[in-house]
Amino acid sequence: VQLQASGGGLVQAGGSLRLSCLASGGTFSRYGMGWFRQAPGKEREFVAAITRTGGSTYYADSVKGRFTISRDNARNTLYLQMNSLKPEDTAVYYCAARYLAVAGSYDKGYDYWGQGTLVTVSS
Repeated sequence: VQLQASGGGLVQAGGSLRLSCLASGGTFSRYGMGWFRQAPGKEREFVAAITRTGGSTYYADSVKGRFTISRDNARNTLYLQMNSLKPEDTAVYYCAARYLAVAGSYDKGYDYWGQGTLVTVSS
């Protein structure tokens, strides 16, 4: 499956953005999905994950209550709604997929990765 992330940009602290990840070349509903991010000079970190049906979601503590992961299997699209953004949320955000499972916070468990979209939050 190929993943194309979009929706990043520059936003002021306290603002909102919605990221999208369009999947192609596979049956989207067969993949558990996740969002990760990597800030300059830092390691990639888990942000959120969702099961194949969307029935369960998982979040990093740093984004819990501010970010919402969701999916539309009919549109082959994964979303990340980001509210109350902080400068420390600045990073390149990546979507990832794992066939027939959700890998949760373990990045090595994902099989496919998108190219990333840059989110910059100004103070």
